[in-house]
Amino acid sequence: MSHPLPTYEVYAIRYATHDRRRSDNFIWRDAHDGPMPIDYFVWLIRGHGRTLLVDTGFKAETAARRQRKLLRCPVTALERLDVRATDVDSVIITHLHYDHAGNLSLLPHAKLHIQESEMHYATGRHMCRDAFRHAFELDDVCQAVRGVYEKRMVFHDGDDEVAAGIHVIHVGGHTLGLQGVRVHTRRGWLMLASDGSHFYENAQKQSPFPIVHDVGQMMDGYDKLMKLAESPSHFVPGHDPLVLQRHPVLHPDEPGIVRLHDDPL
Repeated sequence: MSHPLPTYEVYAIRYATHDRRRSDNFIWRDAHDGPMPIDYFVWLIRGHGRTLLVDTGFKAETAARRQRKLLRCPVTALERLDVRATDVDSVIITHLHYDHAGNLSLLPHAKLHIQESEMHYATGRHMCRDAFRHAFELDDVCQAVRGVYEKRMVFHDGDDEVAAGIHVIHVGGHTLGLQGVRVHTRRGWLMLASDGSHFYENAQKQSPFPIVHDVGQMMDGYDKLMKLAESPSHFVPGHDPLVLQRHPVLHPDEPGIVRLHDDPL
């Protein structure tokens, strides 16, 4: 007798922002350049006795050095959802870029899920090149290596199941081991693209983001992730301010956290 898939609550939590222009966000630039800010998110998944965090954001010192506007610590922000760092049983690291893999030291007991190819990428020969290395922070990569030696790291090789109703989806493109997260909710299957598509427009208009390891793989990833979302409204890009406009807020005094498991606005 088959059991129904569990459903989870999923929240997008904005923790930082940065002013940019359209020309910063697409390889193929058009003549209509203008402001196009970028937001930074982590995502909380909870239900059926599990509390998982997708990515861990960046630290204050990283924000200052890279001139990003840090709005709050992404880990302590979980308290707005009545979640403490010690409640998080697993962290899914979509990739090891500075804005996704900082603060691992604040979650010392969580299992860490990563694509093995991402660890190879972040510690291998490609990091001898500035073009690939500039989006990584050495301390964050070292924290991930510590997770290996502490026997907390769970390696995945391609698409895999983390728990019933929660799957990691290997994408690549942006980095060698980039992964998205597919989650079953009461409104269907969400696809958390992370940097598989920074903005809705990257995937919808097949217009690649300029920080890239393999452009062809990035574009194939757009197709893969869009197909795995139950509908276009179930597709959640990694950095688009429109995410906050398209989904209901946690409550009126917390507009920086939205409920992805409820019907969009």
